[in-house]
Amino acid sequence: MTAAVMFQGTGSDVGKSLIVAGLARAYTRRGLRVRPFKPQNMSNNAAVTADGGEIGRAQALQARACGVKPSVYMNPVLLKPQSEVGAQVVVQGRIFGNAQAADYHRLKPTLLPKVLESFDRLRDEADLLLVEGAGSPAEINLRAGDIANMGFATAARVPVLLIGDIDRGGVIASIVGTHALLESEERALLKGFIVNKFRGDRRLFDDGLAIIRDRTSLPSLGVVPYFEAARRLPAEDAVALSSYETNGAAAIRIAVPLMPRIANFDDLDPLRLEPDVAVSMVQPGRPLPDADLILLPGSKSTIADLAFLREQGWHIDIAAHVRRGGRVLGLCGGYQMLGRRIADPGGIEGPASDVDGLALLDVETELTNDKTLVEVRGEDIAGTPVGGYEMHVGITRGPATARPMLRLTNGIGSRPEGAVSADGRVAGCYLHGLFASDAFRHAFLAGLKPRAASGIMYEHEIESTLDALADYLARYLDLDRILEIARGG
Repeated sequence: MTAAVMFQGTGSDVGKSLIVAGLARAYTRRGLRVRPFKPQNMSNNAAVTADGGEIGRAQALQARACGVKPSVYMNPVLLKPQSEVGAQVVVQGRIFGNAQAADYHRLKPTLLPKVLESFDRLRDEADLLLVEGAGSPAEINLRAGDIANMGFATAARVPVLLIGDIDRGGVIASIVGTHALLESEERALLKGFIVNKFRGDRRLFDDGLAIIRDRTSLPSLGVVPYFEAARRLPAEDAVALSSYETNGAAAIRIAVPLMPRIANFDDLDPLRLEPDVAVSMVQPGRPLPDADLILLPGSKSTIADLAFLREQGWHIDIAAHVRRGGRVLGLCGGYQMLGRRIADPGGIEGPASDVDGLALLDVETELTNDKTLVEVRGEDIAGTPVGGYEMHVGITRGPATARPMLRLTNGIGSRPEGAVSADGRVAGCYLHGLFASDAFRHAFLAGLKPRAASGIMYEHEIESTLDALADYLARYLDLDRILEIARGG
């Protein structure tokens, strides 16, 4: 049997994704064939696989840490929230349908065979599977039909390590309480715990470790200090956006209105690494500040987020910004918002509707059942190389597309992409990952304000941070013991 171990958390955002990514790189450097696996993910930050499917962005990063291409089997069930109680359900990379929360709760047991099938497919090509849970197994009100945590672990007979976040406080209670709430069959799968995001003198927590051991009979596999460089890696959940720091002294200011269904927000990460750029995530209830660029990011529910944007009065701020000669860029859903009209005759995002856009680009969008999922490369109109992926529903047409922002190819033929206003101040396109292209990022920023290239190489930053994370975890976790647990020891 292929070795496997599952990392479950006492809650969301305790660092499961990061620990799996770091361990994936660490064990891969030992010569093992490692694969990540997350039975069920809930995120609007997604990645395109080589075969035209989609999975959670965190699993794509973990695959990168393993040195392999992302596969739809690494995240067989992906939930993409579209409302407070509803989500799009993606199964093995393809849209399965939409479901309200109560409906999905009843649907989960029918998805377990697909989850186990995906797990077995990865077993065939790996020496070690690192499995990531979702949320917390202590949510026993949702235990029936669970496929994300202990429901999967018991079905696949995978040992479990529990991760607690000491930075948010209450880590002793969260680990001991989680252990207490599990059924005896589930507790039997628990083989140890990890305390994550520690700050200060590690020795001061020795008594805390002893209390957890005494209450649970579980050994500690390590205490991991807060890894500051984590901000350089793509985040899985939009909750990370609340901690984005703004460089007040930066020369170039970019304002991003934070909408409820923001998607693929890792498009912003390369900009945040630039020392002369301040990316301000503007919270609801606040006006858009003076900026060199207003950037409208992707959205899982473009029409609903456009309505939210208007509720906040941000459409007035954007119009005033343009009148003053300011620049606006829309990516994917943000691009659709910039047009004159968005039509959803088939009710792709909700009830059938037809709404006015911001009318800053002379284009119109019709949402369709067909979803574009493709990796592409190309160049901008100046010939600067770009690359990334498209992930959207809808076709955008109109006179402004005669002034395309990009020319792209998927290996078959080239085509124009996006649109630019006649005065050049407003632009949009469907390409995610645009700013990860170093030459393009510098040229775009220099078009906002004259600047010298920073020399930051984004892809190199990701690789070096994964290496640093692997070294970090090797220092603070018992990697040999974790591997023994994965092998059944």
